[in-house]
Amino acid sequence: MENYKKDKVYKIALTALMTALCYVAFTFLKIPIPTFGGDYVALHIGNAFCVLAALLLGGGYGGLAGSLGMTIADLLDPVYITSAPKTFVLKFCIGLIAGFVAHRIAHITEDHDARYVFKWTLAASVAGLGFNVVMDPIVGYFYKNFVLGIQSDAAKIMSTWAAGVTFVNAVAGTIVVVVVYMAVRPVLKKSGMFFRI
Repeated sequence: MENYKKDKVYKIALTALMTALCYVAFTFLKIPIPTFGGDYVALHIGNAFCVLAALLLGGGYGGLAGSLGMTIADLLDPVYITSAPKTFVLKFCIGLIAGFVAHRIAHITEDHDARYVFKWTLAASVAGLGFNVVMDPIVGYFYKNFVLGIQSDAAKIMSTWAAGVTFVNAVAGTIVVVVVYMAVRPVLKKSGMFFRI
């Protein structure tokens, strides 16, 4: 029971840390790009920390870290504030999908060699961030059209821009996730701070 409580506290603390990293990566490390529709998209690696959190903590905690961190970033930026509800849902889904592939299909928290872990870390990242590449423009289009009431032509233009930028973010994010996770995993295992999910 005591170990369970320690694990729970550690997971909550690590979730808070990953939430902060998602926030910082989007708020301070983004390159905003204006669109013809008057909206903005951004090049950033915030989603990478959402996937990384899912790899370290599982899909639920990882999704929560990504959705909270990125939603808070949206809410505190007047340019992106209207995107906050969409961000919350999509980032949570990124974490759930990446966590499902990594932990329910591949069980990467078990003892596997580096090649196996690399392959499934890459697959989990591609699955989670690939979902975002497809769904961000689609959800964005319907959200802008039916919730925000933006005219359909402008919404189409913004969705097209969003798709291209989201793809670039996904490629960069996948590289960051794989490099960081493969570097951090052995250190966490050696220090006894590695979770078996």
